[in-house]
Amino acid sequence: MTYSIGEMAKKLNVAPSTLRYYDKEGLLPFMERTESGIRIFKDSDYEILKIIHCLKATGMQIKDIKEFINLVMKGDESIDARLELFRKRKAELEKQMADLQETMDTVNFKCWYYETAKKAGTTDVPDSMTDNELPEDMRKIRAKLKK
Repeated sequence: MTYSIGEMAKKLNVAPSTLRYYDKEGLLPFMERTESGIRIFKDSDYEILKIIHCLKATGMQIKDIKEFINLVMKGDESIDARLELFRKRKAELEKQMADLQETMDTVNFKCWYYETAKKAGTTDVPDSMTDNELPEDMRKIRAKLKK
């Protein structure tokens, strides 16, 4: 089955301009066109487009996604390189997730802190609480924040 750019964009839940951009950047060398130049997408294009969109969502730069596409186009000889690319991306995402968790912990602590201060009418109350007086989850976060 074939799809127009609008149909494929809808299937991927992206704007057609996103697919045009990917094409302009050289990420769609596999894409076919009609004699009049209209882009035609096949079912087999859907999976690679999902991967491109996923890599973009991870923050990967277009030049690196293009390198991945070039590796895919080389076939099985590039399996090791593709695996290494995904391993590096995974490590970067794990670092980003750890950083985000630390940020979330800080925000959670501050929510608790100001909720406690609001109930007491002063920040002196949460400031003066000992570790044993804190809820266990806040105790752990405060200990991390003090490091």
